[in-house]
Amino acid sequence: MAVTSEARTTWQGSLIEGSGKTSLLSSGAGSFDVTWAARSEGQTGVTNPEELLGAAHSACYSMALSNALAGAGMPPTSVEVTAAVTFVPGEGVTGSHLLVMASVPGLDEAGFAAFAEEAKVSCPISQALAGIPITLEATLQ
Repeated sequence: MAVTSEARTTWQGSLIEGSGKTSLLSSGAGSFDVTWAARSEGQTGVTNPEELLGAAHSACYSMALSNALAGAGMPPTSVEVTAAVTFVPGEGVTGSHLLVMASVPGLDEAGFAAFAEEAKVSCPISQALAGIPITLEATLQ
């Protein structure tokens, strides 16, 4: 069964002086203010498309890694993933760096590294981001 998720952004004004609000319609989980300044310079309290993309990438990767480990009979105790998505004005999104920490009883570092790399490739958001470099730093706790 296919699931279609929706978000809506309403923007007012020009790119530089304007602002918008992005709402997560499917879940109703919230609305977030967005501005060009938050995107191009960083701004506390206001999000940007790259932060939202990082949220999607970290959530998807966590699911892919957990699924691969559980499928091999080694369900993780915990998985924590940070996705750092870089945006350069005039160039666009230039990469996503996954910082992964997980606790997996009975798994060694080499085995974990293999699962971590496999999840990077199999994660549907990683696949959607195939046009940019995706780097991975995975640590077994």
